Amino acid sequence: MVMVLEQVVPFGRSMDEYIKIFNLTDTDLNKKIIGIGDGPASFNAEMTSQGKSVVSVDPLYQFSGDEILQRFNQVVDNIINQVKATPNDWVWRYHKSPDDLRSNRVKVIQKFIADYEVGKKNNRYQVGELPKLAYPNQVFDLALCSHFLFLYSDHFTYNFHLNSIEEMLRIAKEIRIFPLITLMLKPSPHLDAIVKHYTAKGYNVEIEKVEYELQIGGNQMLKIAS
Repeated sequence: MVMVLEQVVPFGRSMDEYIKIFNLTDTDLNKKIIGIGDGPASFNAEMTSQGKSVVSVDPLYQFSGDEILQRFNQVVDNIINQVKATPNDWVWRYHKSPDDLRSNRVKVIQKFIADYEVGKKNNRYQVGELPKLAYPNQVFDLALCSHFLFLYSDHFTYNFHLNSIEEMLRIAKEIRIFPLITLMLKPSPHLDAIVKHYTAKGYNVEIEKVEYELQIGGNQMLKIAS
C-alpha cells in the first residue's frame, strides 16, 4: 500500500459532526460501528470514552501521530485561506466562520492525537482502504464513510464506487455515506446509478437530508441497508 503523506489533507471531524452528518440516533451510537476513511477524526476517541464500539480504518494510520500532526500543521492555513477565498461556497451555520472552522479542526486533531497510539494498540485504528477491507462478512452493524465516496467522484470511477459500496455492505448490515456532492459542489455523477443498482438488488435505499451543511448543497446522506 503506497501512500504519500505530502498528498494528504488530514482533516477530521468530531463526534457531534458525525451525529449530524449521519443522523445518528442513540440506538445507532450503541451499535458496532466502523468508520471508513476516518482520517484524524475524534469520533473514535470520543465514542470510546463513552464506552461505545468503533473501529476506524484508513491508510493514513500507517503514519505516526507526530507525522500526521505535522502534515496537518503544514496544510491547515492554506486550506482555510482557500475557504476564505471562496465565500459563496460555504454555509456558516455549524462552523461560524473560516477561523471557527480552523479552531474546530485543531480541537479535533488534538483529541485524535491524544488517543491515537492507545487506539492503535487496541486495534481501534487500523490500516486499510477501499475497495478491499480485511474483515469478515457482516461483522459490523453500521459502516460510515465521511467525505470520501461521491465527494471525490472526479478522482474515482463508478466501478470503484460500486466495488467500495459492495465491500461496505459485505462487512456491515447498513452503510451511510456523506456528502453526495463533489468537490466542485455538483451532484455526484455516480449517485443515480448506485441508487438504481442497489434498489434493483432489493436493498433499502434512502437519501436523507441531514442537519449538517458546510459545503453549500452538501446536506444529504445515502443510507443502504440489507
